[in-house]
Amino acid sequence: MVDVGDKSVTRRMARAAATVKMQPETLQRIREGQIGKGDVLGVARLAGIMATKRTADLIPLCHPIPIDGVTVDFGFLDDHRIEVTATVSTSGKTGVEMEALTCVSVVGLTIYDMCKSLDREMVVTDVRLEEKSGGKSGHFQRNPVTDG
Repeated sequence: MVDVGDKSVTRRMARAAATVKMQPETLQRIREGQIGKGDVLGVARLAGIMATKRTADLIPLCHPIPIDGVTVDFGFLDDHRIEVTATVSTSGKTGVEMEALTCVSVVGLTIYDMCKSLDREMVVTDVRLEEKSGGKSGHFQRNPVTDG
């Protein structure tokens, strides 16, 4: 594990995203609240927040850090894709990129789990860091023009 003892405490933020692709009928049923396991997006949001707080238990050599805040948002890109975005913040000596990436991954997996009886061809894809700020490395924002 990297020694962060000499690093300064700074305000840090990371925003990550992922896409969940599914059949249009599956997305329609999610939107209408007609999934047998319950409120898919509500449960997925809660699972992502819980996973954020457990990142250091899941990723070897990842520092356990206090989380100041987590938000999970959903966007409907079209009739068969949901974009998941998570923003995580802390005041600490190391960043929260892994926490944000873990969050969107678990949100996507939870959507899959709750809907797999209807659509086993769902795909959780394009897990990515969109933005981070704070710390010595400063600000990063993904350039959508160079995304391939």
